Amino acid sequence: MILSIENSNARLQDYGIQIPLLAERYTKTLEALEQHAKLSQCKDKWLLTANTKPLSREQLLRVHTQSYVEALLSENPLRVMGEVFEFIDSGGHFNERFVEHENNRPLSELVEKRLAHAAGTLVACETALAQGFCYFLGGGAHHAMTTGGRGFCLVHDLLIAVRELQARGQVKTVWVIDLDAHKGDGTAEITIADPSVLTLSIHMQEGWPLDESPLDDQGQLKRCFWPSTVDIPVPIGAESAYLELLRHGLQQLEVCAGGRLPDLALVVDGSDPFEKDVLQSAKLMQLSLEQCVDRTRLVHDWLQERGVPQAYVMAGGYGPENWRVHAGFLLDILPRRIFG
Repeated sequence: MILSIENSNARLQDYGIQIPLLAERYTKTLEALEQHAKLSQCKDKWLLTANTKPLSREQLLRVHTQSYVEALLSENPLRVMGEVFEFIDSGGHFNERFVEHENNRPLSELVEKRLAHAAGTLVACETALAQGFCYFLGGGAHHAMTTGGRGFCLVHDLLIAVRELQARGQVKTVWVIDLDAHKGDGTAEITIADPSVLTLSIHMQEGWPLDESPLDDQGQLKRCFWPSTVDIPVPIGAESAYLELLRHGLQQLEVCAGGRLPDLALVVDGSDPFEKDVLQSAKLMQLSLEQCVDRTRLVHDWLQERGVPQAYVMAGGYGPENWRVHAGFLLDILPRRIFG
């Protein structure tokens, strides 16, 4: 099932934020599926369109601190948004990522829309539990930490969904498999002492967020250096080894779980490893379109063989070409799931 959330579309540029995270990644992926000869004739079998309410304060507090949630839900979340979307510098001034005269709408409205969008990850997990597979056209804010958002990630939608499902008694154990170019640092930090959530992150060996100093001003280990259950740092120029590294990492994850399969797997299907991604901080990984599709297919088939329900989120992907990564995977896997 493909999940599209109708009521949460928001162009960052309408709020003055100049980041190439484009809505076309969702719309063009969906268009490609709708143009498929066989899929176009049975949309009711694969497309779920939903409207969602913003995540509640209670749901947010299961993952984030009260001080952050209060600041986020305030009437003027400028400071919070400036930190998350990196448009306020250390001196408190706007940088090139924010054009004030293009800020046509209140940032509080953007927060509400982003929280409604983040609720889609919970719907995707519920759908995956019921049907075995769901791909959400959105979600994946894996850099958000306990104490706040960062790296364009407002709230950690994946773990908010996991905590909600655990609170309901619908799942006990979950795996988070992260294919984004950047380390899933927020996921690692939030789950570091939680044996019910095992995490795998395959990411650039160098670059953000790992290029920051490992120690803060007090000499404590910075949050971006929290380890995942399985970390797979990919060296510069090692794209040809990527699939084998991922395959080995999945085997390690199963070993770490003691051979016990999870109730649900969440796959962070970032398209920023794609060689045509335009974000500068993702340039140290340059996978071809074929390699990007192959890595997600590998994860899908590995989980499918083990009968693990799987929910996917898009995560990072920047520029006009990234939709091809998601569409390529879905055009391969969806007809197989529906028509056999």
